[in-house]
Amino acid sequence: MIRVQQQDFDITAEYQALAQNQSAGAIVTFVGKVRDMNDGKPVSTLTLEHYPGMTEAVLEQIEAEARERWPLLDVTIIHRVGPLELGDQIVYIGVSSAHRGAAFDACEYLIDFLKTRAPFWKLEGTGDSQHWVEAKDADQQRAEMWQD
Repeated sequence: MIRVQQQDFDITAEYQALAQNQSAGAIVTFVGKVRDMNDGKPVSTLTLEHYPGMTEAVLEQIEAEARERWPLLDVTIIHRVGPLELGDQIVYIGVSSAHRGAAFDACEYLIDFLKTRAPFWKLEGTGDSQHWVEAKDADQQRAEMWQD
């Protein structure tokens, strides 16, 4: 399941949905949040924009690639857009599999490629000013680790 939405998500409910599959021996989740610092500079707000339709298509492609690599049972990707405050949840990735190795690897793979391929743009507020966040080389390097 893939959702791009403005409203917050309930981690417990999302986990319980994954746990319904009795074949799941492992469930791994990741939650990204708005933090108060980025690159050593204070952050007061974050606004996320995306390219509707294209964003979901890219997320579907990333999920399909993960399913080709690992024996996954269920995958949930939720990404918020719009204005967010410090401490707000931004992204949820949940993966279930029969075994923990596949679940851990797939969850990490999904967030690494979401950060480098999905068309999201971050506008950070730092008090009186705002600026667009540039893509990070470290994110690209993490994604390149998955290349065969």
